[in-house]
Amino acid sequence: MSYEIIKASFDNKETLMNLLQFYIYDFSEFIDVHVEENGRFGEYPLNDYWTEDNHFPYLIRLNGNYAGFALVKLIETETKSYFSISEFFIMKKYRRAGVGKFVAKDIFRLHKGDWEVFQMEKNEPAQLFWRNVIKEYTSGQFTERIEEGKRITQEFVS
Repeated sequence: MSYEIIKASFDNKETLMNLLQFYIYDFSEFIDVHVEENGRFGEYPLNDYWTEDNHFPYLIRLNGNYAGFALVKLIETETKSYFSISEFFIMKKYRRAGVGKFVAKDIFRLHKGDWEVFQMEKNEPAQLFWRNVIKEYTSGQFTERIEEGKRITQEFVS
């Protein structure tokens, strides 16, 4: 398996927007979202990924073909600073081949520091994926919490 993680430039915005349509489609089973009159989901707010220093857009290629993306943010509050995966997507045909796990670990290595990874409570496949990846990446050195019964969060240091 030969994959690459490409830091997406503004020239890649259309590719990322197109891949986001598949992501939103997959995610629509967990959130209340509908296609618009033009048959597409609404546009995801991507502009900050090229105008803000704390946003990191990545495209994922597998054997030369686009296979997904990762959107990472550095979140800074008054009390802490941590990286977070805003969105993470691997196309269905490439899932369960391990590419998502390898890409996620590489993303953690690219951004050293504190991490918080969130999943919706309804999205059990994402919880299972992130829990397993983070457990393997950290050798079990992470904490998990549930916020208001709606969100699962894993915290760790890369």
